[in-house]
Amino acid sequence: MDFITHDIENLKKGYTYDAQTETLHCLICDQIYDKHEIFRIDERFLDAQGMMQHHIREKHVSVHHYLLGLDKKVTGLTDHQKKMLMSIQSGLTDKEVAEQLSLSPNTVRHFRFTMKEKARQAKAFLALYELTFLEPQSFVPVHAHATMVDDRYVTTEDEQEKILKNLFVSLAPLKLKVFSSKEKKKLVILKKIAESFTPGRTYTEMEVNEHLKEIYTDFATIRRYLIEYKFMARSKDGMSYWII
Repeated sequence: MDFITHDIENLKKGYTYDAQTETLHCLICDQIYDKHEIFRIDERFLDAQGMMQHHIREKHVSVHHYLLGLDKKVTGLTDHQKKMLMSIQSGLTDKEVAEQLSLSPNTVRHFRFTMKEKARQAKAFLALYELTFLEPQSFVPVHAHATMVDDRYVTTEDEQEKILKNLFVSLAPLKLKVFSSKEKKKLVILKKIAESFTPGRTYTEMEVNEHLKEIYTDFATIRRYLIEYKFMARSKDGMSYWII
């Protein structure tokens, strides 16, 4: 995907996070870092985020530097405007920027004001563009008893459909091909399996096991995760189960 097509927050960071593969991806090059890996740089140990930030500094100087190097057709900036932005970003005062570029301080102040107005206009334009041309994304509702809701639960209907198609042999009857260890996929799988139980009905452990065996061979793992992720509850004595 082209660098500039990403959302503004990822553009500013210079990388994005893929929740399904649990990896960080540099938007400038093809560098990827695993979220669970620890990296050693000299005498320091960095997690994936720290390593990605180090990579961007070492290989690309900064996201600001990279963006300024893009063609005018992408940024809409002239070479002169890019030089002013570079000087301002380096921390120089208006007077110092003016001296460096042989301008008057008033010209630099006017440039700051112009850039601020352009940013305001860009926000309004982007909102209008998305409202006019982009289909709104439909997100899958988070189940009522979910705890510690985070990015794992942010799933579009399209993502859910793709996960179900790839991980289930059949949806009617329900037959699971593989139980993914990826959190987002795991939640989609558990939600689908939970829906195969009858709400309001109390099941014995044997009934739950027999029901899950028809869906996946490792029924004990599915049963445990249904309870852990609050799709299902059981009595203290472990004799009764029900969907919550």
